[in-house]
Amino acid sequence: MVDLVKYRKPVRILHWVNAVAFVVLFLTGLILFIPGLSFLATDGWTRLIHRIGAVVFIIGPLLYLVINPKGTTAGLKKAFAWGSEDKGWLQAAPRYYFLGDEAGMPPQGEMNTGQKLWWLITIVFGGVFVLTGLVMWFAPSPPALLQWMVLIHDVAFIFTGSMFLLHLYLGVLHPMMTEAWRAMTTGRVSANYARTHHGRWYEEMTGSGDPTE
Repeated sequence: MVDLVKYRKPVRILHWVNAVAFVVLFLTGLILFIPGLSFLATDGWTRLIHRIGAVVFIIGPLLYLVINPKGTTAGLKKAFAWGSEDKGWLQAAPRYYFLGDEAGMPPQGEMNTGQKLWWLITIVFGGVFVLTGLVMWFAPSPPALLQWMVLIHDVAFIFTGSMFLLHLYLGVLHPMMTEAWRAMTTGRVSANYARTHHGRWYEEMTGSGDPTE
């Protein structure tokens, strides 16, 4: 069977640049967040690395926007375009992921609902991180405003960090998502995987519901 191109090289580069930046931010943020790990922040080196990671996290998408504005617009639309198939996915997801039942899963587009949800979280909470982080870093703020920024930043960290771990598990370890890692490293998925996991997108790409045609 012929493989299908799912992620082109610029998308994969952006993904991995931001993924590395996010992991750096997550780990250094964890050290700053948990008092018991404060000994690792001696001399402020974790704060410096955290800020370097933040710069990469901001610059990566901005460069991609400049290089590929149409692709950026299309990607943003995917995150905010939700329909009946997404509702069906959410209803069928527990049986799908816990029991391996694919029968009730509606055909998905290039991004399934779970991927769209993570993408939406990345956009929205990425904006929250950038806004609150820049205020804490640069803006001469009243103590009350600074405390609010810290609180919002911390809540976003807890939620997004938890969702990131779930995303990592589903993308790397879950037995149903056998080609998710391959898709983001090589850009390609097999025709059969595309048909079973992204059926609507598969038909758009091939004009057929049968991967052997």
